[in-house]
Amino acid sequence: MHQPQKKGQRVLFLTSNLSSFVERDLRMLRERYPVKEVIVGGDPIQSLTQRLSLGLAILSGVIRTNMTFSWFAHNHAYLAVMISRLLGKKSLVVVGGYEVAREPDIGYGALLVPELAGKIRYIIENADCILAVSEFSKREILRVAQPRRIETVYNGVDTSVFSPGGQKENVVLTVCFVSTANIRVKGLDTFMDAARRLPEARFVLLGQALDYGLETLKRDASDNVEFIGQVRQEELIRWYRRAKVYCQLSYRESFGVALAEAMSCECVPVVTDRGALPEVVGDVGFMVPYGDAEATAAAISEALQSDRGRAARVRVEKEFSLEGRKQKIRSVIEEIHV
Repeated sequence: MHQPQKKGQRVLFLTSNLSSFVERDLRMLRERYPVKEVIVGGDPIQSLTQRLSLGLAILSGVIRTNMTFSWFAHNHAYLAVMISRLLGKKSLVVVGGYEVAREPDIGYGALLVPELAGKIRYIIENADCILAVSEFSKREILRVAQPRRIETVYNGVDTSVFSPGGQKENVVLTVCFVSTANIRVKGLDTFMDAARRLPEARFVLLGQALDYGLETLKRDASDNVEFIGQVRQEELIRWYRRAKVYCQLSYRESFGVALAEAMSCECVPVVTDRGALPEVVGDVGFMVPYGDAEATAAAISEALQSDRGRAARVRVEKEFSLEGRKQKIRSVIEEIHV
């Protein structure tokens, strides 16, 4: 049963990207509070007209609510925090990770853009509460600026939906947007190299192609690699249930929602020792150095023979449940609303 909505607390929800985990937070807030929403485009550098339009929408929303809840520390959060302060309202911002990244070697991170870096520092310093999605992300945030309050609230997985089913197959899966940039950011080149070393296994790369990066990967792909485009959630879950091993071979990851979803479906994780990945996997998976195809292939081979899938699901149920995230976020909102 849903709890009745709390009277007197009205939330303005803002995001630049209504991805599945962001949408879950929106639904969770609606269960408890009256919610208005502002969904903006994902371009962090906006024209003057776009900024004015966004500013008016946020001003109108802040006037009609008590608190802003912004996903991602982008322009919408900058305006929401600024207007909230001017009008004596509360603001909460979830930092996704890209916003506090500075990785010049792979051209990744909002802090590489000076205009954005200044806004991100303002958001962190002036929001009433910053939510980090991992302890790794919290440390990265604190390197940028000192927030008034910061809490780590892990992303949540609905383990009743992302659940095991059927027989596991000799499938090694990774899920992400497929782009030229992500070949290095997500370690897709290493995934392909590992596939060449393990011809007896079936490797599946699942995700929407954003540019010609997919063609680059296909040119050099071995026969045991399959490319699956964007699919609905039901089909994604079927792949999680079939795959014995899930790979997250990223250069950097602030959490890894697809990784946690796959673990919830009893996939054995093989991840790099970067970012929050060791934090998510704990002792239920296999860790490898970024870009080391030989070590990755060896770990995948071992994972295919392991029985750690059940332990992976138990870890998600314990540490990354959707209900746990709900309770923590509601607790923070109640505390800063007073």
